[in-house]
Amino acid sequence: MVSAGDFRNGVTFEMDGNVYQIIEFQHVKPGKGAAFVRAKIRNVIAGSVVERTFNPNEKYPTAFVERKDMEYSYNDEGLYYFMDPESYEMIPVGKDDLGDAFKFVKENMTCKILSYKGKVFGVEPPTFVELEITQTDPGFAGNTATNATKPATLETGAEIRVPLFINEGDMVRIDTRTGEYMERA
Repeated sequence: MVSAGDFRNGVTFEMDGNVYQIIEFQHVKPGKGAAFVRAKIRNVIAGSVVERTFNPNEKYPTAFVERKDMEYSYNDEGLYYFMDPESYEMIPVGKDDLGDAFKFVKENMTCKILSYKGKVFGVEPPTFVELEITQTDPGFAGNTATNATKPATLETGAEIRVPLFINEGDMVRIDTRTGEYMERA
């Protein structure tokens, strides 16, 4: 059981016959009245997102979500195939279940596949990935303030902002949670 006062991002629980995952939460203590928890929750199966308030003392059964490391193999007509490294079984995942951070994943990368009772509902890419810059304008020193950046395209097709000294062909480390450049690899 998990109480609403213990909500954290990523926690999964069962409520009203559905499984929900916390996307955002906020403990609110108004000057007058009782404290409450405001949370943005996502229905794991349907994918819908709702915002709800909870009494911090309410308890819900914990939903056990399976997180399994699988290797991204290829995509074909909107389905992305992941291979189980132990059984070599291929599992198709729909584009809607991938999430925004998947744009930093290239073939043969290991990702965590999230499933509940056999139904896949999400893909977590590695936290940090190293990718090659395929296109960017040359950087010029000069009339710049601190932390000047320029747009760059990665080998996966994703676009990020990088410092002026990064050139085409450079390998860079990206934080997939924020989509930001971390350092040169």
